[in-house]
Amino acid sequence: MAQPCTSSATSTLLPVTPARLRKMMLWTVLGVICFLGRAAECRRGRISDSFEYSAISCRAHTASITDFGGVGDGQTLNTKAFQEAVHQLSQYGPDGGAQLFVPAGRWLTGSFNLTSHFTLFLHKDAVLLASQDITDWPVIDPLPSYGRGRDAAGGRYISLIFGTNLTDVVVAGENGTIDGQGDLWWQQFHKKKLKYTRPYLIEIMHSNNIQISNLTLLNSPSWNVHPVYSSNIIVQGITILAPVTSPNTDGINPDSCTNTRIEDCYIVSGDDCVAVKSGWDEYGIAYGMPTKQLAIRRLTCISPYSATIALGSEMSGGIQDVRAEDIVAVGTESGVRIKTAVGRGGYVKDIYVRGMTLHTMKWAFWMTGNYGSHPDTHYDPKAVPAIQGVNYRDVVADNVTMAARLEGISGDPFTGICISNVTIGMARKAKKVPWTCADIEGISSSVTPPPCGQLADQGPEKAAGMCDFPEDPLPIDTVEIKKCSYSATNYYV
Repeated sequence: MAQPCTSSATSTLLPVTPARLRKMMLWTVLGVICFLGRAAECRRGRISDSFEYSAISCRAHTASITDFGGVGDGQTLNTKAFQEAVHQLSQYGPDGGAQLFVPAGRWLTGSFNLTSHFTLFLHKDAVLLASQDITDWPVIDPLPSYGRGRDAAGGRYISLIFGTNLTDVVVAGENGTIDGQGDLWWQQFHKKKLKYTRPYLIEIMHSNNIQISNLTLLNSPSWNVHPVYSSNIIVQGITILAPVTSPNTDGINPDSCTNTRIEDCYIVSGDDCVAVKSGWDEYGIAYGMPTKQLAIRRLTCISPYSATIALGSEMSGGIQDVRAEDIVAVGTESGVRIKTAVGRGGYVKDIYVRGMTLHTMKWAFWMTGNYGSHPDTHYDPKAVPAIQGVNYRDVVADNVTMAARLEGISGDPFTGICISNVTIGMARKAKKVPWTCADIEGISSSVTPPPCGQLADQGPEKAAGMCDFPEDPLPIDTVEIKKCSYSATNYYV
């Protein structure tokens, strides 16, 4: 059961900045006026921000970005204000943590880092605007499990909101907005003018106990949400919007992460809505950190050129125990796609999908063992991936061009594929052969149109429960969610 927890700006001891000093002086003057008998006028001159929200942790201390000189006019650069706010509030980590409130306004900023035991909370009318000046984006090293950047061989621009080696972090809002203003980056990418990989909107590395919830993310330069080398992660109630032609604007990319929950998200993007990853070729094999214990629930996806859920292609550290259910996709290239290749190594196993509703798709299911993108020429041609234990059940689709394209690797077949209780309505101009299969092994039951012979039909009586879906909860499902509150009173004359 959720436990009540409150934090109040009026009871917080904060650093006295010039902006905060001016407010304190104004409050003092108005308090004297009230004491002298003009209380009614003071009541008319009071503005309050207060709300409640659910989080893994509540905070004992609270401040607003305006306390650190922030200006929400859409033109003033607030990078230093955010950096100073996080720095000052980090001192409260051992004393109940701190919460930074971003009120209504348009807050232009470059990249800033988070701290532990910290909440960044956006008002419903707050918009964080990513700076269009590339010098506001420091360059950091490539991820060790990738060996290089995704766009270029060198480093990568740091994400707009970034954190590493943290614990107990919440990035949330009343559906407040983070706008990456990515068109500048997309143009530079298409013109091949980028020396480094584009930034993401939110990236958390080497961290534990993370919540990202109730936000709208717009126009990311590249991936939107990227937890990497982390554990115990909740991504919830996120709306992600980008032009469907924007390059590599993946929605949510859990990468070498353990115990993650993605739920109640709506994504329109130019790449995979959820892309599960764990490193690239020899670098991912050497790093050896899988993504496992991942739940994806109540996801809605629109992505005409990519997948609703993609497993890979960077999966060299392994992917295991992925549970996806109650998934809706509209006008999307494929429902579930497994992408791998010779040289990847690693594995994708124990994948469970049930309850998908698909409208106007190119493929319902797609597996490929020839996704040949490599970071360099040093990959091991003997490093073949293991794909096994993939379960799809209770799927309804309509207006589909091709039911499935299932292509393993010669001499390294994809095994343990199970498909049951699936009805796929083919489009008027569908492919004449709805299924293509090569180098795969598995079973099927109650599938329309009938699948290829490599998926041996077990008969309709076997359909119920034939393909596995674990009913035991993941550890992330047992995390206690608290009810937190924020309240602040500002006075005006």
